[in-house]
Amino acid sequence: FSKLLEMYNQVKLNKSGISKHAYISEKATVGNNIYAGEFAVISDNAKIGNNVKIYPQVFIGENVVIGDNTTLFAGAKIYSETVIGKDCIIHSGTVIGSDGFRFNHTNVNQKIPQIGNVIIEDNVESDANCAIDRATFGSTILRKGVKFDNLIHIAHNVEIGENSYIAAHCVVTGSTKIGKNCMFSGQVGIV
Repeated sequence: FSKLLEMYNQVKLNKSGISKHAYISEKATVGNNIYAGEFAVISDNAKIGNNVKIYPQVFIGENVVIGDNTTLFAGAKIYSETVIGKDCIIHSGTVIGSDGFRFNHTNVNQKIPQIGNVIIEDNVESDANCAIDRATFGSTILRKGVKFDNLIHIAHNVEIGENSYIAAHCVVTGSTKIGKNCMFSGQVGIV
């Protein structure tokens, strides 16, 4: 049954072509057979692989790398320097690479710059409205096969091991390391 549903989805979601209302920087590199919907933005020096689907109103920042066969659904926002692997699915409303919540505790008005990035390996899926923060230094990393439900927050410098599953409303605080094959139910906080 699941194989039939997968076949149906492949036909339904098999989009190609670039909308005349999409913006692709002349400095970007775009692979073969991509789809870019209305008002999608691909910024300077972005590298987009083959067969990538970029639905309407997706924003892809400078120096982003997206691997082959990855799908970004409408309204996903990918900040600069983010690396997304092959065969990933990023659902609507998800924001990858925004700043972590870092302030100097002796001067609460002094923001600590976040100059790292996010690395998402192959075959990762993030459902709708997730937030994955960039690292302060280095990288926030989601290893191969990680799967997220809706409304999950991953803070700066977190690393999540291969094939781990996280259900809705979970929060993982900064610099937390999670191993392989872990499963977390809804509303779990990991500190």
